[in-house]
Amino acid sequence: MKTALISGISGQDGSYLAKLLREKGYKVCGTSRDAQMSTFKNLSRLGIRDQIKLDSMSLNDFRSVLQILTKYQPDEIYNLAGQSSVGLSFQQPVETLESIATGTLNLLEAIRFTGAKIKLYNASSSECFGDTGGKPATEITPFRPRSPYAVAKSAAFWEVANYREAYNLFACSGILFNHESPLRPQRFVTQKIVSVVCQIAQGSKEKLHLGNISVQRDWGWAPEYVEAMFLMLQQDEPDDYVIATGESYPLQDFVVEAFTSVGLNWQDYVEVDESLYRPTDISVGRANPIKAEQKLGWKAHYKMPDVVRMMVEDRMNNG
Repeated sequence: MKTALISGISGQDGSYLAKLLREKGYKVCGTSRDAQMSTFKNLSRLGIRDQIKLDSMSLNDFRSVLQILTKYQPDEIYNLAGQSSVGLSFQQPVETLESIATGTLNLLEAIRFTGAKIKLYNASSSECFGDTGGKPATEITPFRPRSPYAVAKSAAFWEVANYREAYNLFACSGILFNHESPLRPQRFVTQKIVSVVCQIAQGSKEKLHLGNISVQRDWGWAPEYVEAMFLMLQQDEPDDYVIATGESYPLQDFVVEAFTSVGLNWQDYVEVDESLYRPTDISVGRANPIKAEQKLGWKAHYKMPDVVRMMVEDRMNNG
């Protein structure tokens, strides 16, 4: 039985990945900064909390990382931890850089230091590309990060590439574009939209306040994206992959789809608030995920309209 260690297991991706790995017969260990204080409500919601060994690990602390690797001796590590909000990274740039870039470096260095044959997956981000002028990003598109979050993710990506080359580690990064699910935290705009739309559909008189609704993004379904993470570590050679649907939509289309799915006209309820604009933002996020399809055999089946409908349906049924 293989052992997988997931750092950041309490988040959306960590929880879905844990479920997938358990279904594949893995022993799964999950870490957060303080496992005693974390609720792990996503694991409970998926009905797998009692199947996971949970422990505390601070990725900023090399000794803590080394202890956990020695204790569990994982075959695979999925690094999904770190500050995950682009908007919040402008307010907490140091925490963002340390939790992502230093955290990833500590994992890589611990694997190198122990000499263990561990395969590492690193969660990178489409935010690294910045604005590509509407051109679809591939694995060789240059990084032009436009937020502290993107800077941190870019640094982590190159750390992984460096250790792979210098020390022959099996380490790879998944450059994931936006992917959503009912497990998304409320601070993400997609979950905010779905939440307010459902409240309005149930009689609330509130308005939906949004920033720039002309930005375009490629939105996918998170449970599919964790399958791509798993597949990356099953290859003969480590490599980096763009993971996306290949179709981008304006945020306004996401909003329209959400209101339409509950039989309402979005224009009656949406107010654009310029105070919600980011200091710098990416106007168009577009991807070409052909390499993942050709090498991993992975392709997204759910596109933005499907994702919105599934999120709204879940919220209406489960509150």
